[in-house]
Amino acid sequence: MSLETRLQRSAGLLRRVREEIAKVIVGQDDAVEGVLVCLLAGGHVLLEGVPGLGKTTLLRTLARVLDLKYSRIQFTPDLMPADIVGSMVIHTDAQGNKTLRFQPGPIFAHLVLADEINRATPKTQSALLEAMQEKTVTSGTSSHELEQPFLVMATQNPIEMEGTYPLPEAQLDRFLMKIVVRYPSREELLEIVDRTSRPEPVELQRVMTREQVLEARQVCREILVAQHVKEYAIDLVLATQPDSPHAHELARKYIRYGSSPRGAQALVECGRALALLRGRYHVSVDDVRHLALPVLRHRIILNFDAHADAQTADSILTGILESIPTVA
Repeated sequence: MSLETRLQRSAGLLRRVREEIAKVIVGQDDAVEGVLVCLLAGGHVLLEGVPGLGKTTLLRTLARVLDLKYSRIQFTPDLMPADIVGSMVIHTDAQGNKTLRFQPGPIFAHLVLADEINRATPKTQSALLEAMQEKTVTSGTSSHELEQPFLVMATQNPIEMEGTYPLPEAQLDRFLMKIVVRYPSREELLEIVDRTSRPEPVELQRVMTREQVLEARQVCREILVAQHVKEYAIDLVLATQPDSPHAHELARKYIRYGSSPRGAQALVECGRALALLRGRYHVSVDDVRHLALPVLRHRIILNFDAHADAQTADSILTGILESIPTVA
């Protein structure tokens, strides 16, 4: 089967997935698109927003539409690593013989919601992030493979920071994208109220299977990335590094540490996934520009001057984007 046929089939299915999600999730197009991009690119996503914006509902709806196994982990200060990855338990057979057996934890799912990840201790956070990076879980001397696709959607609340353990920068860098979930508009809020007041539940159709999701991932890897698009992504990352000769003046003034090379890799891989969602065979510079904020906002560390001048990662990245030429 040709790439064109496979791409058209995967793009058509993904379009139907978004239509089904829209039956439940009103607006939040950036969040829906970002989660799908991370699923296709094989990465993980961090969502930041106040409670009640539909973050949990989004992943649960996606699991139903894609017919994937879903689990939710509520992070609290007393949560232990074994509560996430699983532990060894004693099993007694019919003859009374006792053996140790691994009992998988909630991390063994296709779509995992790590709710309020910054409320758990660093040790527990690390257990989750190790599984995200290695795609395996080690218990004792045994290593257990996590079934693909595997997506972690972590959420954190930007308010109520008392009693939380913010993710260190090295761990934040493991997330492919950080998406800021905004408040709905007046029209969207009215639609939300109308939908939730209806007596009948929403009927969701299962659009894709696990095998079709994996096929879409494979198609994603075959989408072309032109040299000038790669160079644009590299120029963008270098512009955030204050010690680089290619650094932007905003970076030299306000950024303490710029994006790592992982940022350039993420821009290209996410660009491929976005091109597939839009039914194209190639990644454009506009795709990279569109993804720049969610891919890079959590990969730069601001200095004191930035906070003193009320600058944010988004405002600095927007200024950098406006100054980099979009043609090769």
